[in-house]
Amino acid sequence: MSERIQKLLSRAGYGSRREIERWVEAGEITVNGKTASTGQAVDETDKIILRGQVLHLANKLKAKPQVLLYHKKAGEICTRKDPDGRPTVFDKLPKLSSGRWIQVGRLDINTDGLILFTTDGELANRLMHPSYEIEREYAVRILGEVSDDALNKLRDGVMLEDGEAKFSRIKFAGGEGANKWYHVVLHEGRNREVRRLWETQDVTVSRLIRIRYANITLERSLHSGQYQTLAIRGLRDLYKQVGLTLEEDYYLPEKDFHHQSKNKKSKKQSKPHTKNKSYYRGR
Repeated sequence: MSERIQKLLSRAGYGSRREIERWVEAGEITVNGKTASTGQAVDETDKIILRGQVLHLANKLKAKPQVLLYHKKAGEICTRKDPDGRPTVFDKLPKLSSGRWIQVGRLDINTDGLILFTTDGELANRLMHPSYEIEREYAVRILGEVSDDALNKLRDGVMLEDGEAKFSRIKFAGGEGANKWYHVVLHEGRNREVRRLWETQDVTVSRLIRIRYANITLERSLHSGQYQTLAIRGLRDLYKQVGLTLEEDYYLPEKDFHHQSKNKKSKKQSKPHTKNKSYYRGR
């Protein structure tokens, strides 16, 4: 069955739909010897070449999808390679025997917290697409007092340079002295949106941590710079949230990575579960 080229290649794990569209527009993909066009219908029997590499779609489409939870630390950048040699979120990810990790959303260099990676491009696309209104929750440390009027404005909506924005929820999370913590929830992922929203109220954000994406919560056991695979139960829930169905015979092979621990002598593995204690609780 034919599909649009960006959808088929994304589903096979070669990248997000947006990435593939950019490659098509740049003339980096050919189909049966001719330069591909955006939206072109293709199937797994077509000879598709990306930057000189023949893509083996049939094998990729049969591969079991995986989702990885990574705790980004401030100072890392969300790109595969940095020309200036700065650390990236891809540096510590486990190697795949086939396919590649697709990053779900981004965090700016000064923000730490949860980032999801997956080998399923269609899942990545839906998790990032505004139409699915996927929740992102952040713990924000604010320097100084915030008035009730400012909080109401942030809930009702304020105008940014790229359009109106607002927090769907704001909850005070404790703090002493000049520093106060809040938990805020967004349904989109615009560039530096959390920081820019607070700045409209002349408020300084001194620390920002993403603690949840969709139904996946950053757990205390997952320290910065570490990764963890999402267990089958959480994986099924994540697929369901964006209207996708995971194959009933899906399993994670025992040889696959599960959890990266700072203490290499420890064999204990932490199982991600959205009902466990959050990594952050107003500390």
